[in-house]
Amino acid sequence: MTEITAPKSPITTAEFADEIREQLKYTQGVTVEQATPADVYVAASTAVRRHLMDSWMKTQTDMVNGSTKAVGYLSAEFLMGKQLENALLNAGLTDQFDKAVKALGFDAQEVIDAEYEPGLGNGGLGRLAACFIDSLASLGVPAFGYGIQYKYGIFKQEFDENGKQVETPDYWLANEEPWGHIDYNRDQKVSFGGEVVEENGKKVWKPAWSVRAVPVDYMVPGYASGRVNTLRLWTAKSYDEFDLLTFNKS
Repeated sequence: MTEITAPKSPITTAEFADEIREQLKYTQGVTVEQATPADVYVAASTAVRRHLMDSWMKTQTDMVNGSTKAVGYLSAEFLMGKQLENALLNAGLTDQFDKAVKALGFDAQEVIDAEYEPGLGNGGLGRLAACFIDSLASLGVPAFGYGIQYKYGIFKQEFDENGKQVETPDYWLANEEPWGHIDYNRDQKVSFGGEVVEENGKKVWKPAWSVRAVPVDYMVPGYASGRVNTLRLWTAKSYDEFDLLTFNKS
């Protein structure tokens, strides 16, 4: 039986604390004294992403060059959960993070709790897909997940003074989200409805409306495998978000 050695980055606590300070300054635009736990969360997330970047790019290069086979995994949902703790674990930086954050004057759990739960599913299907895509990375299997970046989770559960459940929208993207890499250069036009007409003796589809699909790539790091796979979630953008003529008439 092969023993799995837990990842352990050679980066020291002091070095990781410096990386967080750097991201607070250059990403968040605040000093350590001005920072909130949410600022430290974004700074730490950005820092750990940099430690995973080389493995992520190598995984993609291997797949593009055809030097390895890869699994393509499509799912309507990927309920991945919060990213920071998992990324720290797989990068071997959990201990350094805990001590670095404490040295900066923050509580590590408060920083972890500042991450908002991504609303990318509503139950069993999304969680199962997340477990599969995560396990593929930990097994060292190159994989590329494809899904949808939902702007809203299923709903926020609240209760009124009478104990009755009240559902409110869960707009999770209202908060800063440092994990997804938006690639506008790979956008696709997706059309719907319309009709098929004949033009110059050929049948031509005339869509009723279209949306701009923009990919947002997330890292999926494996545990002790050196593999960092990709989860590509597509977000929908409008081609006609603002009508200046209508605005000017009001």
